[in-house]
Amino acid sequence: MENIYLTIFLITAVTGVGGLALGGGLAAAVHSPSDRTVSLLLRFTSGVMLSVVCFDLVADALEESGVAPLLGWILAGFLGTYLLNCWVDKRAHHSHSHASRQEHGHDHAHGHESGDMCACGRHTLHTAGLVLAAAVALHNMPVGMAIGATFGQPSLPGHAGHAGILAALIIGLHNIPEGMSIAAPLLTGGSRPLEAVGIAALSGLPTILGALLGYSAGVMDPALLGASLAFAAGAMLYVVFGELLPEAEHLWQHRLSGLAIMLGLMLGMALIFSHTH
Repeated sequence: MENIYLTIFLITAVTGVGGLALGGGLAAAVHSPSDRTVSLLLRFTSGVMLSVVCFDLVADALEESGVAPLLGWILAGFLGTYLLNCWVDKRAHHSHSHASRQEHGHDHAHGHESGDMCACGRHTLHTAGLVLAAAVALHNMPVGMAIGATFGQPSLPGHAGHAGILAALIIGLHNIPEGMSIAAPLLTGGSRPLEAVGIAALSGLPTILGALLGYSAGVMDPALLGASLAFAAGAMLYVVFGELLPEAEHLWQHRLSGLAIMLGLMLGMALIFSHTH
């Protein structure tokens, strides 16, 4: 029993934390990424996240609950992440306002025009990175619980462990672009490489806790699992449509920029369907 807990801990640490840290490291290796690069990266990650929401989280949640509870929990996740976003934005806005006054005196308007200061309803890239890290951490808890439940499936003796490992590996692969999308705006917003990579890695810690809880629960309560997955789907939808895509559109606009979203969708679908089939 202790060995399986250690196995789950190590696998989810490598795929959950390590995948995000690897993505953050790749973003940090690209010195001073251009607005176009960051925009395409944010769009690509949006595509991956949309595929995870539509073809994985929502599909699994619907199997465990009805349509009405599913929609209710998706809305709750969306609104909850929105409120979290408002709180992070308010804290970052006030902190940066004080620093700007101390360093630049009355040159407040210049900082606003350069993009360092967020206006009402808009966010700096640094804030967007923090919000995305928080949302990814929120999402990783139910994802980890689902991975843990896969390890503990009693109906697949001798194969449940392999299914859990495959699920964890797929999560690790999709964590790489997520880690890049977390670190890239943080780096552009002024964070040091080690700080950006560390924030990206920390957002993967809930995966470990969720996996251990999911395995301990064995076959999870269907209502609880469905609610968790739907809530995570709503949180990710807000990140995509409330943060990533608006920020990407603000940074760089091009007719072919939607190609990055489509490629992200295709990659997400390939990872998900290779796991389910």
